[in-house]
Amino acid sequence: MRVSTRGDYASRALLSLALRDDLLTPTSVRDLAERTGLPQPYLEQILLSLKGVGLVRSKRGVGGGYVLARNAEAITLAEIVAAVDGPIVAGDFGEPHRDGACDHEGQCVLLAVWSDVGNHMREHLASYTLADMVTQARGGRPVQRTHSA
Repeated sequence: MRVSTRGDYASRALLSLALRDDLLTPTSVRDLAERTGLPQPYLEQILLSLKGVGLVRSKRGVGGGYVLARNAEAITLAEIVAAVDGPIVAGDFGEPHRDGACDHEGQCVLLAVWSDVGNHMREHLASYTLADMVTQARGGRPVQRTHSA
């Protein structure tokens, strides 16, 4: 799996919001762009996508901007990436066939493997919360994840 630029930028933007001392005061897109080094026009599009799935809320007008819609403990990297990139999958190969309905040699075996890889990617990204990233960004120990075979 390769996380897209949109997925990376969305994660960086939400991490920046989560690192704020005052989580209730909105951060302007301009301020967020300056703090993260992200291009403002692209960041605006990303924030609209994040707002559409309920990861951020916005306030208009003077003193307006964006805040997290939920606690950082309740937002996973899987949600952030899926919000801007769509479903997390190993490839667009379709679902494994059932009951030996394979059209081509080996197709069912590989479809099952790709499906399993996609499931592992989703589970792994879902095991990291925005709060985990905040802890690490503030000098805490990196979250250790174990992988089962």
